[in-house]
Amino acid sequence: MEKDKILLLFPDGVGIRNYLYSTVFKDMEEDLVLFHNFDPETVNAIKTNVDIDDEITIPAYKESVKEKFLRELICLSRLYYNTQKVKNPSLLTNWNWSQKTFSKKFFYKLMETTAPFFRKYSTILKLEEKYQKAIRQNPFYDEVKEILEKVKPKVVFCSHQRALKVAGIFAVAADLGIKTATVIYSWDNLPKARMALRADHYLVWSDYMKKELELYYPEIPSENIHITGTSQFEFYEDEKNIINKETFFKTYNLDLNKKIICFSGDDTKTSPDDPAYLNDMAEELTKANLQDEYQILFRRCPVDFSGRYESVISKYSDLIKEAAPLWYFNTANEWNTVYPSIEDVKLLISTAFYSDIVVNVGSTMAFDFAMFNKPCVFINYDQPVKNIKEWSVKTIYQFQHFKSMPDKEVVIWLNHKDEIVEKLTLQKNCSTAMMEWKKIVLEDYKNASMKIRETIKAN
Repeated sequence: MEKDKILLLFPDGVGIRNYLYSTVFKDMEEDLVLFHNFDPETVNAIKTNVDIDDEITIPAYKESVKEKFLRELICLSRLYYNTQKVKNPSLLTNWNWSQKTFSKKFFYKLMETTAPFFRKYSTILKLEEKYQKAIRQNPFYDEVKEILEKVKPKVVFCSHQRALKVAGIFAVAADLGIKTATVIYSWDNLPKARMALRADHYLVWSDYMKKELELYYPEIPSENIHITGTSQFEFYEDEKNIINKETFFKTYNLDLNKKIICFSGDDTKTSPDDPAYLNDMAEELTKANLQDEYQILFRRCPVDFSGRYESVISKYSDLIKEAAPLWYFNTANEWNTVYPSIEDVKLLISTAFYSDIVVNVGSTMAFDFAMFNKPCVFINYDQPVKNIKEWSVKTIYQFQHFKSMPDKEVVIWLNHKDEIVEKLTLQKNCSTAMMEWKKIVLEDYKNASMKIRETIKAN
């Protein structure tokens, strides 16, 4: 008897860690077919953890002008709608208002003058219908249809709801009567109005995220939204993921007798002044003569390809040590073409385990460190000289996902450079508020892999 097949749609590399290095698809009864654009090295890494029965390359997708116009118009219209819905103007920062070339300026200005006429939700849904028709006219649709008719999967699972090509793939599945399921990848995704696909089932982190999905996409039936948790935090429950202390300290040139302050960088758009903040930390600790007690362990954002930190690290080479993310890179150096190695899971977890505190600008690393009851410091002051004039750290904390905080005491707020020594050398655990925030955002993450697989199989 032929086994049921699950088509694992991975349009980019960011979901590999959460869904292919975890136990979500480990030892499945069903045949697993990987639908991807990965290089052979990445596929081999995946196969060390999950039994892949077959793999198929996603055909090349070229978006038509009509598709692009409708997609972007839907996005901006939804951003206006969402802004009104939650009374939070910061949502509009998710739109790129500054285009560089003349053609793009013209294209997006046309959209920006049109979008205000589509703020009613009924008109947004009409745009969605037009977009669904448009993606079915793309040659990509026919290529994918041929593949899915041959594979005949019972269900298509997608690791990321945002990638452009997934819209056409899910459209094919819907037309062929194949069930579809997607996860909402990250805690800040839903207000941004960038959900490309339409699925039968949506797997969310928590009750909080379910309510968000119902708020921003009221057309999705509540019974199609499943609270499963996210598997990315399950790794912290396995002691095997913690690197031996002497090995870890030796590998990253750390001093066993010094406490570790971890500085976790954001991407260049989210926090363009990160190098200056890192410099402030090193400068203030040195001025206070604390370099013999503390060391800074720097983990850059895996998709930050800039060389913007090099001068600071070189200047304070005795104080700042770097544990670079262990990700695979290809020559394109684009965020959706880099993939984590399975070793990076252990590196990230060990970084949180051995560090005493983490410092960043509003990063989810707050939750990673909370897994070991370690406090997080959120940087909350602007640099006197900014890389981007319009950027301000104050805008960051207005983002909608921070509204999930039960109160402001969830983290330690670093409000001025002069507070660095005082705030970064605090010897304390996570606040009670942080543990409450973790429960709101992550809910019951410990059984996430099992809940995800059971939900996929049941539907």
